[in-house]
Amino acid sequence: MKKSATTYRRLTENQIDTMVVAEADAESAWTPPVTVKQRRPATIRLPAELAGRAAFLARIHHRRSAAEWVESIIRERVDFEESALSGLKQAVATGRHD
Repeated sequence: MKKSATTYRRLTENQIDTMVVAEADAESAWTPPVTVKQRRPATIRLPAELAGRAAFLARIHHRRSAAEWVESIIRERVDFEESALSGLKQAVATGRHD
């Protein structure tokens, strides 16, 4: 099998920082800005009993609405799951299986 003509070397964080700082003022180093369309918020249907329980807990936690409280709970859970997945990926990559 033929090796690729392009070889890559790993750069240290300091090397990357130095390159970025050196190119920061060069207009040619920047790509055109990217525009992103903001999506409308998703709607999640909850059974009435669960929505009532969520509204009660939202009041206990001094939230303006059940939707605000549910959003904060979902954000916390997603952050937790992403962190756990990242840790798992790192453990697999390093061969650590605790």
